Amino acid sequence: MPSEGPANSEEIFQVLADEYARRILLTADQGPITAKSLSEACDASLTTIYRRVSVLQDYDLIEEQTSIGPDGAHRSTFETKLEGLHVDLVDGELTVDIETRDELADNFTALWDDLRGDP
Repeated sequence: MPSEGPANSEEIFQVLADEYARRILLTADQGPITAKSLSEACDASLTTIYRRVSVLQDYDLIEEQTSIGPDGAHRSTFETKLEGLHVDLVDGELTVDIETRDELADNFTALWDDLRGDP
């Protein structure tokens, strides 16, 4: 499980070493998708999908959106938040820097505010 604060590189490598986690990230990058559809696309049981999604959520790599259908039932969809993954080798140590879509949007907003001269 992740510790308080940013995850260390070893934890991220372990998460991404899992084939199902990678398949989920790739599939959910195409747009919001239900757990059932992930299960079919990744050829995995729903239990496996929910376990991997939970881990990916712990590391802020995937997000869940909940909507209410016309029949009043709740429906969850998942979408990848991972935008970029940068691995560096410095002084004999591998480090990982993760960029999420939220960070990119925040960076763009900050840049726009700077250009406009907003405080």
